[in-house]
Amino acid sequence: MKKQTIHPAKYLTGGVEPPGDKSISHRYAMLAALAEGTSELRHFAASADCHSTLDCMKSLGAEIKIDKDTVRVTGRGAEGLKSSWRQLDAGNSGTTIRLLTGILAGQNFTTKISGDASLQKRPMGRVVSPLRQMGADIRAREDNFAPLELRAAKLRGIHYKMPMASAQVKSAVLLAGLFAEGVTSVTEPALTRDHTELALEEFGITVEKNGSSIQIQGAGGSGGEKLQARSIDVPGDISSAVFFIAAASMFPDSNLLIHNVGLNPTRTAILDVFASMGAALQVVSLRSAHGEVVGDLSVKGTSLKGGIIEKEQIPLVIDELPMLAALGPYTEEGIEIRDAKELRVKESDRIAALVENLRRMGATVDERPDGLRVEGRKAGRLRGAEIDPHADHRIAMAFAVAALAAEGATTIRDADCAGVSYPNFYNDLDRVAER
Repeated sequence: MKKQTIHPAKYLTGGVEPPGDKSISHRYAMLAALAEGTSELRHFAASADCHSTLDCMKSLGAEIKIDKDTVRVTGRGAEGLKSSWRQLDAGNSGTTIRLLTGILAGQNFTTKISGDASLQKRPMGRVVSPLRQMGADIRAREDNFAPLELRAAKLRGIHYKMPMASAQVKSAVLLAGLFAEGVTSVTEPALTRDHTELALEEFGITVEKNGSSIQIQGAGGSGGEKLQARSIDVPGDISSAVFFIAAASMFPDSNLLIHNVGLNPTRTAILDVFASMGAALQVVSLRSAHGEVVGDLSVKGTSLKGGIIEKEQIPLVIDELPMLAALGPYTEEGIEIRDAKELRVKESDRIAALVENLRRMGATVDERPDGLRVEGRKAGRLRGAEIDPHADHRIAMAFAVAALAAEGATTIRDADCAGVSYPNFYNDLDRVAER
């Protein structure tokens, strides 16, 4: 396991472009494999997670060619997937296994899918339950965990009212709806990212939206539509850009430009959080691409106030919470995160991992069942330490950023885990950090 040493910086300057958006890359790869013809996906995410999705789609019969960050996928049509001779491996990717379970639920063959040790601890019942209501035949370990076995089944459309806000569950049901007879609709209790709906429309499927409900017509009915191949650019990942927003904000002399960032309105709540904390953040050169909003972000150093993140904000910034927590000691008032029990069942128990590593660096932290409270700069400057990210990419990257303003060097153990979402992260961070 590789270790990465992070030395303190004076400020951040220059420009950086985050890798292709993970969420969007997953969805484009799956839909391209179900489409008729060859799709070209440019600026595809370099992350290990998205390559797990490509590997799974290849095992199911799609032809995939990778040339740097361009991926060409020749699909087999919605009815053209074939059984894999081996168990599908989702690696560390919850998005891969949950969304693909929706697709596999309506096939006419049996498939097994699992992932690494971390993924096998993450709950799958939230996806399995609505799919079973559609007629899916799914077996799960302890009825909640991978490995999953999906047997041939005919699906029927349902009207699913989600008990919790989850883009992955919504997406799994809608993707299963492609293979179901009749209309499938999902009503969400709170707004979640809408990349699946936008991607379905981009690939030729009619998506109807009515308030908090989204519906599609399945191929089993008279109004069934076919997915068509597309040539598409993937915008940069805003969840990856957040690490650079945080890093630049910590130093008064920073002046950083982050290029080609996806600014989908269901993902930009994190920018509102930074704005409420007093960040000097500006969106420039806004444009639209394939239904997604894209722009550049200008970040200057400033004094961050801190604050409380809670309630309906949580599902909108769930991936960015580790960075916000690790930023807490550099804010005036500190950071408090509430109502985020979901962090306990991510790639790691992110609440426990954040508390452990913040304390290693000398922060004052109060751990709670559904969140944590991190004291601000008055509690004292952080010091370099040895960080254990618990094989979690977002924990590793959050503490690499926190280390830039700490006293002394910091070592990130198992630093390669950042490659799950951002393989070139440390190089990019080092390039824009002035020392």
